[in-house]
Amino acid sequence: MTLVLSDGTQFKGKSFGYEQNVAGEVVFNTAMMGYPESLTDPSYAGQIMVLTFPLVGNYGVPPFTFGGKKAEVSGIGTVLPDFMESDRIYATALIVSDYSEQYSHWNAVESLGDWLKREQVPGVTGIDTRQLTKVLREHGVMMGRLVFEEKVIATESQQTLEEDYGAINWVERVSCKDVIRYNEGAGKKVVLVDCGVKANIIRCLVQRDVEVIRVPWNYDYTGMAFDGLFLANGPGDPDKCVDAVEILKKQMSMSRKPICGICMGNQLLAKAGGATIYKLKYGHRSHNQPVREVGTNRCYVTSQNHGYAVDAATLGKDWRELFVNMNDGSNEGIRHQTNPWFSSQFHPEACSGPVDTEFMFDRFIEAL
Repeated sequence: MTLVLSDGTQFKGKSFGYEQNVAGEVVFNTAMMGYPESLTDPSYAGQIMVLTFPLVGNYGVPPFTFGGKKAEVSGIGTVLPDFMESDRIYATALIVSDYSEQYSHWNAVESLGDWLKREQVPGVTGIDTRQLTKVLREHGVMMGRLVFEEKVIATESQQTLEEDYGAINWVERVSCKDVIRYNEGAGKKVVLVDCGVKANIIRCLVQRDVEVIRVPWNYDYTGMAFDGLFLANGPGDPDKCVDAVEILKKQMSMSRKPICGICMGNQLLAKAGGATIYKLKYGHRSHNQPVREVGTNRCYVTSQNHGYAVDAATLGKDWRELFVNMNDGSNEGIRHQTNPWFSSQFHPEACSGPVDTEFMFDRFIEAL
């Protein structure tokens, strides 16, 4: 099979997953582990994931259990998955350098290849992922196709694929459709705006003994009774989430209730605060992004997965940067000067990756 990038570059590889032609934005992740969590992260919807670490699959795949029980039907319920970040694989396809057919791990129940086939997601091995990453770093992330029939390469319209991807509101596709409650009857009530939330964000909140009320991305929660608002991560362009930003602005004009955002949540909060968003050349997708807390010498190693960033220079006068990326100087979080509203571009819940910044949840709970 062949990976064809939008600039015409081609890479030949061998299939180890489901065989079907797919298109998506080709992005690279430099993490050394965590493929079960990454594949089930809704933020990867519409993207072909390239893993730069060469050996992938050697520890297999954990069971899809919910509260210790095997899920009879795939779907979103009130019980969170034990080892995954959502109810299914969201990445369009997976590309690795060297797929390990043999796996060994105490918690593994199947191979990575079998899982991909079961969920009908293409997997490709034998591609020089270091070279592919160099191309993406030089050019920036771009659209690509996985083609299993040679003749299709010449006949399919790449332009159509690019237009289709850019026109999609990915948040709308991955967000829940109904209100879901977790830890019902616990202490404080937190409304969580689901833009494509990872399960571990909900776990981190539930572990801190709050009731989580998960609502769709465009749900008007301003009339609900709650103590704090949490803005979750999600895929795609935040500029497509006009409804979410307008509802957030309405909430901020009505109340000083605490607000915390993660990843896409940082961008939505910034947009509500007057800032603009821009697309990064190749994004941050790794476990080792260094960020500094502004006004201090504290630097944290963080897990990240985003392709867009906040232009901090466009923030309103009442807002300040909270964290800055030490590699490229891009924004990694914002805070309001007087109200308890703050956010991070990185993932304090990790899963996978370092948990050095899980204190962000504690700060939010203290603000409640």
